[in-house]
Amino acid sequence: MLPNYSASEENYIKNIYHLQQGTGYVTTNELAATIKAKPASITDMLKKLKAKKLVHYEPYKEFQLTVQGKKVALGIVRKHRLWEYFLVEKLSFGWDEVHEIAEELEHITSKKLIDQLDSFLDFPRFDPHGDPIPDSNGKMNAVQQILLTELPEQKKSVVTMVGSQSTPLLELLKHKSITIGSTVEIKKKFDFDESLELLIDGENTATISKQLATVLFVKPV
Repeated sequence: MLPNYSASEENYIKNIYHLQQGTGYVTTNELAATIKAKPASITDMLKKLKAKKLVHYEPYKEFQLTVQGKKVALGIVRKHRLWEYFLVEKLSFGWDEVHEIAEELEHITSKKLIDQLDSFLDFPRFDPHGDPIPDSNGKMNAVQQILLTELPEQKKSVVTMVGSQSTPLLELLKHKSITIGSTVEIKKKFDFDESLELLIDGENTATISKQLATVLFVKPV
């Protein structure tokens, strides 16, 4: 029988996983800022996770997930992204509406339910925001992509992923008719504020800020 973890433990494990994608290690302050918890609470939870062999942790040092911890994290990420896909594709939710719901659904522990959900959805490889969905073995498809800001002018590309899932950001993208799969081409880069004029899907023109451009990933075509 697979071990079950509390929702709080799973939230910590998932957040450590995401944070360590950069340098491979996480600091207590980074985790506290993400979880929005006091350092003392962070320390207590890290001790619990260490006792369960889910995290390599020593006081006052950077830490990271163990092999088992990463396996648990990928299982949580898989559930979250499958539920997001289900909500958008089968229940017609907007991509800006599903993150908080999936945050609740990701704690369902039934492996059979998640495997059946994956099969029902025909084993999707990416969620509605372009993030890869781990399979039942924790493997994910790699995507050859670059930031929109790295794309040369007059070069067509396809939007593959959004680097943030905040509701205001997704609402802004929806307003500008930009979604996963949209074709975008930089028509002009403005030196003054580094904003970009885009041609979207070959017909709509929109100007976006540098801030927005730095969270859009594209694949040149």
